[in-house]
Order: sequence, then C-alpha cells, then structure tokens
Amino acid sequence: MQRGHYLFGNHPWWLCCCVNSRQFCTSGDWHPHEGCKSKGNLYSGLTVATSTSHERRYYTNFMIFQDFIIRGGKKFPLYSCVMKGTSCKAIVIPATGDCLGVTLRDGDMSWKDFLSRAAGRSPMYSPVYQSADALINILFSSGTTGEPKAIPWTQLCPIRCGADTWANLDVRPKDISCLPTNLGWVMGPIQLFSCFLNGATLALYHGSPLGRGFCKFVQDAHVSALGSVPSLVKLWKAGNHTKGLDWTKIRVLATTGEASDIDDNLWLSSRTCYKPIVECCGGTELASSFIQGSLLQPQVFGAFSGASMSTGFVILDEQGNPYPDDVPCSGEVGLFPLYFGATDRLLNADHDKVYFDGMPVYRGRQLRRHGDIIQRTVGGYYIVQGRADDTMNLGGIKTSSVEIERVCNGADEGLLETAAISVKPSGGGPEQLAILAVPKDRSATYDANLLKGKFQRAIQRNLNPLFKVSYVKVVPEFPRTASNKLLRRVLRDQLKQELANRSKL
Repeated sequence: MQRGHYLFGNHPWWLCCCVNSRQFCTSGDWHPHEGCKSKGNLYSGLTVATSTSHERRYYTNFMIFQDFIIRGGKKFPLYSCVMKGTSCKAIVIPATGDCLGVTLRDGDMSWKDFLSRAAGRSPMYSPVYQSADALINILFSSGTTGEPKAIPWTQLCPIRCGADTWANLDVRPKDISCLPTNLGWVMGPIQLFSCFLNGATLALYHGSPLGRGFCKFVQDAHVSALGSVPSLVKLWKAGNHTKGLDWTKIRVLATTGEASDIDDNLWLSSRTCYKPIVECCGGTELASSFIQGSLLQPQVFGAFSGASMSTGFVILDEQGNPYPDDVPCSGEVGLFPLYFGATDRLLNADHDKVYFDGMPVYRGRQLRRHGDIIQRTVGGYYIVQGRADDTMNLGGIKTSSVEIERVCNGADEGLLETAAISVKPSGGGPEQLAILAVPKDRSATYDANLLKGKFQRAIQRNLNPLFKVSYVKVVPEFPRTASNKLLRRVLRDQLKQELANRSKL
C-alpha cells in the first residue's frame, strides 16, 4: 500500500456510512474489533441528502464520516450538515491531520477515541465462521422510480469479484492496482476484494483523480493495472495531464461505469505503449460484470468481447424471443438465472418482482432482468446501447427520468411539463442529458439557452452537481399513448434524428 495515500473519495456524498445492529442482529455495545466480526451491517457511500433517510429506515445505531471534505483545494463542511438531519451517534474522522476541526455534540466521538476502545486487547482473534448467504455489506442502487434499492452482498460476492478480475484482467500477485472509486459505488468493494484475494497491492490516492496529481501518482506508484471511467479519461486527455509522465509500467487498463469514447480509449492506450483496455459492464446486484473484454481475445475499443466467466445470457427481441447466439442483433439482455454472486433478495423491495417478473422462460428457466439494451455486432462483439427502461446513465451514475423531470418542472413557473431523456453521441461516448419542455402558454417565446441555465442550476442544487444538461428544446406537446403515458422512446428517436441532421450540416 502506498504510504500517505488513501482511498479516493473526497466528495460530500461519498464519505458517510451508517452502521446498524438492529435489523439483522441484537443491539449491544460496539467495539471496533467486535463490529468487524459480526455485529453489524455497513452502509457506505451514502449521499448527505439520503444518508439520514437511510438511517431512519434501517434503525442505524451510529454513523461514521469526516468532519470536512477537502475537494479541489476547498473545504466543505460535512459533520455539521449531516447532524442537522439526525440525532444518531456520530464517529468523526479528521479530513486532515490527527485533530478534528469541529466541536462534537455530546455523545459523539472522534475516530481516535473509537479505536482506543480496543487498546490493551490481544491482536489475535479467532475467525468467525458464517454461512455462504451471510451478509457482509449493503449497497444502495437507484431504480427506475428513483427509490434506492438496498442490495445485500453475501460471502459469495467477494469470491465473484476476485474471480472476474483474475479471469478477465489477469490481476495477479505483485500487481499494483488502482481505480478511482468510492465504497458507495459497486466498484469500491470490487476493487478491494479483487486486490486482496488475488494478492495484488492496492494503490490508494488521497485527493481528486481529475488532475495531473493523480496521473503522477500512477507513475510514482508503478501502477500495473489501472481502472478508470470514460469521463475521467476525457478530462485527462483535455488537460494533457499525462504529458511527460511514464505510464509504461501499466500492463492492463480497464474502464467501466459508462459508455467509452473510441478516440479517448485510443489516446489512453497510447499513454501505455498501446496496452489493452478491458471494458466491463455489470451491476451492484450482480457483484460483477456480465459482459467484459478478455485478454485471451482481440479487443475492440468501446466494445465487449464476450460474457464474463460462468455467465450466460441471451438478447431478446421486442416480443421477448431470444435471438440466435450467432446473429447480429440488438435488444434487451436476459441473464441466465444461475449467476454466482448475484443477489437473491432486496431489503426494501420485492426481489422477484424487480428482477424476474415479466421475463420470458428460456430452456425451462426464467431469465433474470438486468435492464440494458445491448448490440451484438457482425464480428461477435457487444456494445451497450443504454437502458431498457427510463433510467439513464449520466457520468457513471444511474438516475431516472422521473427524478430529473421532477426537479426541472419547478425550474420555471411558465412550464407545463418537461421530459428528460438521454442520447448517445453518434461518435460514441457517454450518454448526454437532453430536456424537452412544454410551456403553459403555447404562443409564448422561450429562450432555450435561458431554460438550459435554469435546468442546470436546479439539477445541481436539488439532485446532483455532476449531471450536465447538454441540450434543451421547447416543443408544443409530447407524444403519448392512448392511456396518456409519455412516449420517451419516440422523443429519443426524434431527437437522435435531429442531432444527426445537425451533425451532417
């Protein structure tokens, strides 16, 4: 482990976790090592806005987070913000140095005091044996309605994480692996388990991965396996942050979270003397990727070369019938239900209803829903084309159209309704957010750029500051079904055609 650096995660909605001991076990006095053994469940990476709601829903006993967030050279209060919404006991970690920069409430304690409770105890502990389906972690993932799903991970999930990176990324002992992530995103636990189970060294960077500092850390730490997300690569390229740096120690690259841009991938590979880039696509509920690139096959930028180890799937047409395995096609993916490491329960929703209801039966077994539309090319590679439902992937974060529309509807009192859709650029790359608006007064003239600014500010203030509005259009009405349901797919197709015509011009 690289001295003086820690897991990247300096972001207001990344550095908060809630620990619960009532939902699945009896409550009692907590001590650091006892907690690590069996007494609680960890909810990590919750947003400041939602951490208190999760705390109320799951009867949290205490929360652990930093006093401040250090981000881009600026200092943002965290402890004071979270404390406004909860009376739950807090354990606070200093963002810098050994001393806290805040005054704690009565009953709260510093991380140092928390650890001191274990002073004087023997460092030797006997292992605690659990069943394969015992819970080790709970991650929250947004669904199509915007309601986060509480997804429990079992003892099987780490095994799947380690197996995937061993088989597809060739992570091995003496490797130094680095991936800018956080423990609230599925890639955080995957990175931890993959390194430790495969014997690799985990390189942890304290700070933002957006600039040259992180790129230099990759060089100085002799990183041999580097993971990224396409948005990060685009920033590294735009800022020329790798200029003069030596990344030739890297032998394998990986990317996930959103669709890759082919030109950006070519640039990234060129920084490492054209080492391969392995694309990964999966889900929190799978604890893995269902399609990936493989170092045993020729790779294509922005595409996947096949299913991950032990995974089976078919591509369905609009009637739910599977296409033949060797035919180029596009449709919703249906996963085979026997999937090692995948969740078999949700803590706040009906698991069967979410993942199985309505899915067709294939060879005597009902397929599992994932929600992605994928394309199989003539050469047998796969390209992810977006979500089958109204969920979109913006900057690696899945969100729903409903959430964005709810915010944008209140951005201007002259608007009747809005529709949020995502479109994929013709040249490839991450999905872009487009918002269409219907004014109350159809004869009124609206400045699309003015509306764009209002929507952007409303989304940043009320939803997520990372979401960027790329396109705004004012229309007289929306296409709807006979039952008055909004036809977002029609809007998406119309907008794609319009943007394609603009590109030609």
